[in-house]
Amino acid sequence: MDFETLMRAKAELEPRVKQLCGHLDAERKALELEQIEEKASAPGFWDDPEAAKPVLKARGLLTDDIATSKKLSLGLEDLETALELSRDDADMLVEAEAVEQSLREGVEAAELRMMLSGDLDQNNAIVAIAPGAGGTESCDWAAMLLRMYLRYCESKGWATEMIDYQDGDEAGVKGATFIVSAPYAYGYLRAEAGVHRLVRISPFDAAKRRHTSFAAVYVSPELDDSINVDIPEKDLKIDVFRASGAGGQHVNRTESAVRFTHLPTGLVVSCQDERSQIKNRARALKVLQSRLYEIERRKFEEKVAAASGEKSDVAWGSQIRSYVLQPYQLVKDHRTNHETSQTQKVLDGDLDGFIRTQLLAKSAKPQA
Repeated sequence: MDFETLMRAKAELEPRVKQLCGHLDAERKALELEQIEEKASAPGFWDDPEAAKPVLKARGLLTDDIATSKKLSLGLEDLETALELSRDDADMLVEAEAVEQSLREGVEAAELRMMLSGDLDQNNAIVAIAPGAGGTESCDWAAMLLRMYLRYCESKGWATEMIDYQDGDEAGVKGATFIVSAPYAYGYLRAEAGVHRLVRISPFDAAKRRHTSFAAVYVSPELDDSINVDIPEKDLKIDVFRASGAGGQHVNRTESAVRFTHLPTGLVVSCQDERSQIKNRARALKVLQSRLYEIERRKFEEKVAAASGEKSDVAWGSQIRSYVLQPYQLVKDHRTNHETSQTQKVLDGDLDGFIRTQLLAKSAKPQA
């Protein structure tokens, strides 16, 4: 970029930074953070970890907002300084360009976060992956998706915890469920819910024919105690079984794993990561409540879409994206038409483009 181009870029970024900083309101949130810190330091605060959770969550969100506002303000100041220095030193243009690029990325990330205004967008996410019909092929595809999402979370610095993992008979996974713990994890990842389609030359076919496989991704918010999803006991079938895979003698020799089947919907969830059946039961119930809450939320969105004459793109089980590895390389999102030929980068967790485009498309729709 030449000097004039960078000056135009600064002129375009400056009002966006000021608008974001105004929205984040770091001064007010710093006062709120002080009040929370006083609560956290009060005697007896840590005696009830469950009661402390919402307070600590609020502290984390406030801290992130304050840090984001500071980073954007300093980034704009750094750009102004770099541009001033490059006025008389052409070699500084390279540094000014790098500062502009970093600030732009920060602005875009902050703007994307501002779109996450749903009641539960800031919650942790529960992600479940299930293969479709197709045996080994689909199980292997589910394993590829699991790796993709874990890599994506890792790149964001988000903590993940696997609570259920079932190996496929020959390869891949029959099912996997994990929790993503990070501010706004659900807001970002709910764009990934739906059916994902893979087209490739099968590594399991001796004739090297092209196969199409499907797997479903379910994303629901981790619910806190402020939301109660009542499930009558008569609607549940409860099974206990021995956990599979690594886990030590106690896990594998006792029936510590728990499976809930919700009879009205046929929804099945299981948990086997804890040594205690009681803990697995509590966690499986929590996952089931979250999944049922998400189903009801989607039904409501479909009704709103139908009432406005709009074709819903959040229909349960809708095919949202295709990953074509043969005869050409292409990943395409069918909701937004966003696509890329960098298939390996996507499968390695580079999902920002798809998530950003989907969130932008959703925010651009008129509200009912």
